[in-house]
Amino acid sequence: MEFIDLKQQYERLKPGIHERINQVLEQGKFIMGPEVVELEKNLAAFVGAQHCVSCANGTDALLLSLMAHNVGPGDAIFTTPFTFIATAEVVCLLGATPVFVDIDPKTYNIDPEKLELTVAEIEQGIVHARGGKQGLKPKGIIPVDLFGLPADYDAINQIARQHGLLVLEDAAQSLGGSYKGKRVGNLADIAATSFFPAKPLGGYGDGGAIFTNDEVVANSLRSLREHGKGSHKYDNVRIGINGRLDTLQAAILLAKLEVFESEIKMRQDVAGRYSSALKEIVQIPFVPDGLASAWAQYSVVTDHREAYLHTLKEKDIPTAIYYPRPLHLQTAFAQLGYQKGDFPVAERLSERIFSLPMHPYLTAQDQEKIVAAFENTQVGI
Repeated sequence: MEFIDLKQQYERLKPGIHERINQVLEQGKFIMGPEVVELEKNLAAFVGAQHCVSCANGTDALLLSLMAHNVGPGDAIFTTPFTFIATAEVVCLLGATPVFVDIDPKTYNIDPEKLELTVAEIEQGIVHARGGKQGLKPKGIIPVDLFGLPADYDAINQIARQHGLLVLEDAAQSLGGSYKGKRVGNLADIAATSFFPAKPLGGYGDGGAIFTNDEVVANSLRSLREHGKGSHKYDNVRIGINGRLDTLQAAILLAKLEVFESEIKMRQDVAGRYSSALKEIVQIPFVPDGLASAWAQYSVVTDHREAYLHTLKEKDIPTAIYYPRPLHLQTAFAQLGYQKGDFPVAERLSERIFSLPMHPYLTAQDQEKIVAAFENTQVGI
């Protein structure tokens, strides 16, 4: 059993993938070939955004989005401590400061009430004796759509409007999800996603994309991803990066995008079977009314994590822990001065959560085997 079965997906999509790859090999346009433009057009239509700008990976998608909005030293960017390091890493790379906000205990996404309080504290200069926050100017919010579930954008966008903040949707895990009738990727000022192979829409290598409805921002992004390119290759109008998406990856993603809608439906079916079978055994994922998760992961929460992990391992069922240590306790962010206990919801969750195999082609029979392992686990009282 595979945690994410990319091999089975490849066997089903092989003819279309090979056809797309062969077209690139025949034309020889490996950098910014026509497939890149086609992918951007199709992704923008899928999401419902006016512009899609592809890039080299999901981290670059976040980085470029902040660069296009001139984020830099002295700026405070509010985000969750319960996510992959890239979300906060890009803030530091630009000299800005990530300001962490604890998560909602039901959705595991950033808690809007705590966000509003934290923004007000930074505006008032309250630093809680944590290094690096004195004199910071609130600049933006990066909500993370954790495991594929969109954050609470009604509340977050309202807070942003009240305080004049940018909202950058970290949709690395959530492309294919929706929020109250709108597609993920079109829920904030700008959105970044990832095409890492394990993502709901994954390539065969790194890749990413940015979505915006602002033409000026889109043009800035296109320049920034190509070394600050102006009217031609050797006209550099700003400092940028080498952040282009390879044509071969665009070709692969085009083939996968053709079946993406059906795969998202299949993920919903897999998640539904899990939830029905496990709801009396562990804490299953919560999806608020009007929202649809892309189910990048199916994660459960329990006080008996080690016992279940032991049994699942004995049955050769793969698992993963996302995330074993919140960002505020990572060595890389020690200079921010956070301590254990600062974000109790995220910290407690990190000790109790783990993820089960999740992909569109997971069979009901395999899920029955997984559920049986839970049912046969002896847990303490």
